[in-house]
Amino acid sequence: MANKVFKTIDEQIEILKDKGLVINDIDYAKEILLRENYFFIMGYRHLFIKHDSSRKFKDGTTFEELYSLFVFDRMFRNIIFKNLLIVENNYKSIFSYTLSKSYGYKERDYLDPKNFSNDKMKSRQINDLIRKVKRQFRVNGKQHGATSHYIDNYGYIPLWIGIKVISFGLMSEMFSILKEQDKKAIADVYNIFPEEMEVYLPILANYRNLCAHEDIVFDHFTQRIIPDNKYHSLLDIDKTNGEYVYGKNDIFALIIILKRLLTFTDFKMMMNEINFEFDNLNGKLHTISIDDVIDKMGFPPNYRDIMYME
Repeated sequence: MANKVFKTIDEQIEILKDKGLVINDIDYAKEILLRENYFFIMGYRHLFIKHDSSRKFKDGTTFEELYSLFVFDRMFRNIIFKNLLIVENNYKSIFSYTLSKSYGYKERDYLDPKNFSNDKMKSRQINDLIRKVKRQFRVNGKQHGATSHYIDNYGYIPLWIGIKVISFGLMSEMFSILKEQDKKAIADVYNIFPEEMEVYLPILANYRNLCAHEDIVFDHFTQRIIPDNKYHSLLDIDKTNGEYVYGKNDIFALIIILKRLLTFTDFKMMMNEINFEFDNLNGKLHTISIDDVIDKMGFPPNYRDIMYME
């Protein structure tokens, strides 16, 4: 395999032209490539590529059109990210309230291994996760005003304060080691089953990391598949071999999760913002259609109906 050697902006422009991309404004394209990175912009090329041996851009595809999808994903990612932060804050608050109410407010109390699952198969995982929480307290505690205050003045960190310095990824793992009654208490707040919550949390953590690092989000697929729920049937999503073709491990699956975990008002606001970005992108596409993008994201044609469903 040939080495990937450095290419100047001028060389990058020539490569794009050779691939059939129409560049109407060379100076504009050069500025974008310098600021945004050739490699990252080319991550959005797939919808614009011919399905033949040439693997070149479809006839008439412009640099501006390719870049518009890049910008759309940035805007979409920002919308998703801020709503994931709402879910994260809500979950951490409910989690800390549930455990503090049952097991106390000092680390030695609420992090006692006896407070977690009695499943002997999980004993190593329990001890490992407790150790990770204590490490995050130790490493991050002094860097946050509230936790630092409790450490300096009281010598302990209540969980409702400590959640500020525990990563969402770790908090999502913690759910899996809770006792069944504690899982149920948390899931009941969202009116979902604990088994669903246990699937949702790692998916949310995965998307949170993608958003935080500005990775491509709009066509991301997760390894985990969410269970069938009422929204799949209410939207009358098509099936292939008995499986729903949308909303299982695609971006629309994330939308369904957020539908179930956000308040009605927050979810409606999020969907209005997403619809605005779809409409904005639609006015900039000509080689492909907005329906191609929506389908790539795993959105069913009637996806807007989910906004007003109970």
